[in-house]
Amino acid sequence: MKPQDFQSAILKFYQEFGRKDLPWQQNKTSYRVWISEIMLQQTQVATVIPYYQRFMERFPDLESLAAAPQDDVLALWSGLGYYSRARNLHKCAQTLINDHQGQWPDNVEAMESLPGIGRSTAGAILSLAQNIRAPILDGNVKRVLCRFYTVEGWPGQTSVAKKLWQIAEEQTPQKQVAEFNQAMMDMGATVCTRSKPKCTSCPLQSHCQALSKQVQSNYPNSKPKKEKPTKEQRFAVIKVGNKVLLEKRPAPGIWGGLWCLPEIPEQVDDDAVWIQSQWKGKLAEQHEIEPFRHTFSHYHLILKPALMTLTKQPTQVMDSDHVRWQDLSQIEQLGLPAPIAKLLKQLEQESYVQESLL
Repeated sequence: MKPQDFQSAILKFYQEFGRKDLPWQQNKTSYRVWISEIMLQQTQVATVIPYYQRFMERFPDLESLAAAPQDDVLALWSGLGYYSRARNLHKCAQTLINDHQGQWPDNVEAMESLPGIGRSTAGAILSLAQNIRAPILDGNVKRVLCRFYTVEGWPGQTSVAKKLWQIAEEQTPQKQVAEFNQAMMDMGATVCTRSKPKCTSCPLQSHCQALSKQVQSNYPNSKPKKEKPTKEQRFAVIKVGNKVLLEKRPAPGIWGGLWCLPEIPEQVDDDAVWIQSQWKGKLAEQHEIEPFRHTFSHYHLILKPALMTLTKQPTQVMDSDHVRWQDLSQIEQLGLPAPIAKLLKQLEQESYVQESLL
């Protein structure tokens, strides 16, 4: 299938079936496309839409995002996961304002030099918002190309990615690049889906190699399986009245920059002594909360919370940039890891019920 025939089929599909009413497709700007592209990494459209709308209400432009405290950005990101995306988003906005006079680059290389922007995201911003010719290669596009050409190997491998980029470069048209790239993403999202692809509705069906061999489910090749290790960690739910003690985690690593419950070191064998030495608090009562599991990309974490009620709020522990007492009814104001936020919301609801019964 010649590139021009491939492009014509894709563009015709876009005109008839392409998505044109997504929030980030309205009043299209580089900023709005960028926010959507970062949110859509590792996340489904249906999940992203309400986050995107809330985010744009609070940060309608580059200037408002760059000027905001990182805590505000993380609070609106809470629940989306992969929090380095939010930290890089904030850092990128500040870089554009401080080093680029608030102007977006007009080429892939310059765009890639910005924090958190890779080649495909750069291509999406340039093509969708500025109509500058640049190929893209997100998960949806990879799936379409892998099936159409029966590309062997896991797309995460350097050699396979290089081959896919070469194909994407050859197939991307000189004109109507915004429509073409959007159509390729739409193809993967609505037709060439992971499971049960709608091959009879595909504009490329007559030349698709995977379809001709009836091996669509084999492509893209899966990532080599590796058993995820399981780790355990105790967390202290240190509570006084309706307030709970939170610590801000360091920027690098899991949940970086988010507010979290303090971790109880493995070597602690007396929680009352640890509370006194670490937080200058006196333990009134304590009980273990049912452990639960949270899965990251590389391992499973068993969270083992311990509810520790203090006699009073220690005067030595004052609110600061890394430690604070937070009212349980206002935890949505902070950026918290999703499992921690869920736990604290449950705790707040239980406290409300107990108080109502008194």
